[in-house]
Amino acid sequence: MSAEPGTVRPGGRTARVRAAVLRAAGDILAEQGFDRLDLADVARRAEVGKTTVYRRWGSVTGLVADLLADMAEQSLPREETGSVLGDLRANASLVQRTLADPRQGALFRAVIAAAACDPRTAQALRRFYEVRVAEWAPCVEQGVARGELPHNTSAEAVVRAVSAPLYYELLTTGTVPDPAAADRAARAAYEAAKAGVYAG
Repeated sequence: MSAEPGTVRPGGRTARVRAAVLRAAGDILAEQGFDRLDLADVARRAEVGKTTVYRRWGSVTGLVADLLADMAEQSLPREETGSVLGDLRANASLVQRTLADPRQGALFRAVIAAAACDPRTAQALRRFYEVRVAEWAPCVEQGVARGELPHNTSAEAVVRAVSAPLYYELLTTGTVPDPAAADRAARAAYEAAKAGVYAG
């Protein structure tokens, strides 16, 4: 069975082409939004053949799916501080810095907007967050093992609770959350988890 367009992970020249195309796609998304993303324009910016882009990714949604997969792979690994609260603060800080970055913040807004009306983009976005949540879930699991949080605490729910208010602030007010907002989000998720809100 052949792989979907944009899902092959080869090396060499093909890897360089992929990197250039994904960088160009991300730039266009950040600058102009999903509705202005065009494979021919991406190929021109990446300085690769248009037929290469069409053959490999097939569609704009295929390209966005691969871009999100690459972003998940390239995201910074979790930081372990020795305490659940410290780890959640590190997670919140990473989310805040990402959303505050001019390119990354704009890129996420564009992809989230596209996911609302495009099923394949929505699926790719869900997969991106599944990968990121899975990366940070062990911090909560270790906290449970140390006795900091109740037994049966849902690690995934706690990790999502950290980033949810930061995304909500960005998407509903257009305001980039600041470090203080990140700290509040981490502390709120921690206190809720400690109280058993996410256990069961």
